Amino acid sequence: MIIRLVDFVGRYATKFLFGGVLVGLLIPPLATLLRPGLVVFLLLPLTLALMRLDWSAFHAYTRRPFLIAIAVAFLLLACPLLVFAVLQPVGLPRPLMEAIVLMAAAPPITGTVAIALILGLDAALAVIVMVLATALVPFTLPPLALLLLDIEVQMSLVEFMGRLALMVGFAFGAAALARWRLPPGWLQQNQRLLDGGSVIALVLFAIAIMDGVTAKLLAQPGYVILATASAFVINVALQAVGYVVGRGVFRLNIPAAITLGVLAGNCNMGLVMVALADRAVFDMVVFFAMGQLPMYMLPGLLEPVYRRMMRQPA
Repeated sequence: MIIRLVDFVGRYATKFLFGGVLVGLLIPPLATLLRPGLVVFLLLPLTLALMRLDWSAFHAYTRRPFLIAIAVAFLLLACPLLVFAVLQPVGLPRPLMEAIVLMAAAPPITGTVAIALILGLDAALAVIVMVLATALVPFTLPPLALLLLDIEVQMSLVEFMGRLALMVGFAFGAAALARWRLPPGWLQQNQRLLDGGSVIALVLFAIAIMDGVTAKLLAQPGYVILATASAFVINVALQAVGYVVGRGVFRLNIPAAITLGVLAGNCNMGLVMVALADRAVFDMVVFFAMGQLPMYMLPGLLEPVYRRMMRQPA
C-alpha cells in the first residue's frame, strides 16, 4: 500500500509539488512539527537523484571543464550583477531588493537535480553545476554582498565548507552504496517510485521551512504579497535568461539550456539565511520564505512549456 502511494505521488509529481508547498502555510503546527527534519528532507531528494544519475553523462561533462566553469560563474557572478543592475531603478523597498540580489547570488537548490529528473532535463549537468556552485559560494557571496549592498556577511569559511562537504559527501556516499547493493535493473524498473520518494521529501522540506511564516503573513499581508509576486517574477526571469544564455552563448542543446535556466531561477536561499544569521531583517526573511512558492509551483505550471520546447528540433 505504501509503495502504491509513493508510486502515485511519482506519477503526479509536479502537481504534488505545487500543492504541497502551501500546506506549511495552511497548517502551521505541522510546519513546526517537521522543522527538526529539514536537513534530512533536504538530502533525501539529492541522494535519490544521484542514485538514478546517468554517470556516463556526468563523466562527459567532467571532460568539458571550461563549460562547467563559465556556467558556475554565470550563476554565482553574472546573475546577481544583472539582477542588481535591473532592480536599481525599480524602486522596491530596500530590504526586498537586497534579499532578491542575495537570492540571485546563491547556488541552486539541491532539489533542482530531482526536478531535472522528473521533467526529463539534463540531470548530469544539474548535479555537477549545483555541487560546484554550492562549494564555491562562500568565496563569491560575501564580497558581492559587501560590494553591491554594503552588507557584511559573517561566514565562517571552514565551518561553512565543512558542513557543505559533509552534506554533499553523505548524499554521494549513500547513493553509491545503494547502487552497489541494489539488484541490476531495479533503478530502471522503479523510476516512478523514486520520483515519488523525491517529491515527498521535497514537500516535507517545503512544509518545514514555513515554520512561523503564517504569523508573519497575517502581520504584514501587503509586503508579503509584494515579496511573493517578486519571487515569481525573478524566478521566471532568471530561468529565461539562463535558457537564452545556454542556447545562445554556451551552445547547449535544448534540455541542457532549460536545465541551466532552472538552476538559475531556483536558488538556495536557506544557505543565505544561514550566512546572514541574525543580520537578516524581518522583511528579508519574508522574501526568503515566500520564495519557496515559485520553486515548488513553477515546475508544474511550466512543465507543458518545457515539454513543448524539448520537442523542437535541436
